[in-house]
Amino acid sequence: MPVVVKHYQPGQAIVRDGDRPAESCLLSQGFCVRSKTTSNGRRQILSIHVPGEIPDLQSLHLHVLDHDLTTLTECTLGFISHVSLREITRRRPNLAEIFWRDTLIDAAMFRDWIVNVGQRPAPSRLAHIIVELRERLKVIGQVQGARFEMPLTQEQIGEAMGITSVHANRVVKQLRDDNVLEFHRGSVRVIDEQKLLELADFDGLYLHQRPSL
Repeated sequence: MPVVVKHYQPGQAIVRDGDRPAESCLLSQGFCVRSKTTSNGRRQILSIHVPGEIPDLQSLHLHVLDHDLTTLTECTLGFISHVSLREITRRRPNLAEIFWRDTLIDAAMFRDWIVNVGQRPAPSRLAHIIVELRERLKVIGQVQGARFEMPLTQEQIGEAMGITSVHANRVVKQLRDDNVLEFHRGSVRVIDEQKLLELADFDGLYLHQRPSL
């Protein structure tokens, strides 16, 4: 199956709201986000994507993209044409099932993000986002002890939580002052695991990482 490898800089659009892509991308290195922007220019980050994911797989069947996909860091992506993807899923139904499961997990994560942004106080929202990111990075071997990469700026943290960057700054400071987390140059270190989990109110069932589930 032909794959075209492309390299992107931080903050670069991969695909935009309204595009009609003829290919989907596999994220090989780096982090990217899906987002929507209101008419007055306010952006809501909808999800964070890590290596090994296909963040625009839905464009295989939804021909007009309804959100933006943007890099957070330097990224390497492999692009596969929709023609090739359709052909291989017809020949290999088991691969089609894997893609279908991936979209169902994607939907489960969206449901949890809605609850997180809509119902939890701001410190719990951030704790939940961080714990989720850590659990997903563990699966691909990108967590070293208590530290892992978390490349969102404070403005982007606010966009993920649905609050202003000023409010996000206060939340980050609170978690730092309470000795829950340490933030440092695109990474985070867990200081108090128990406090973090209590604050996050995290149940990882929606990630469906256990094969038996």
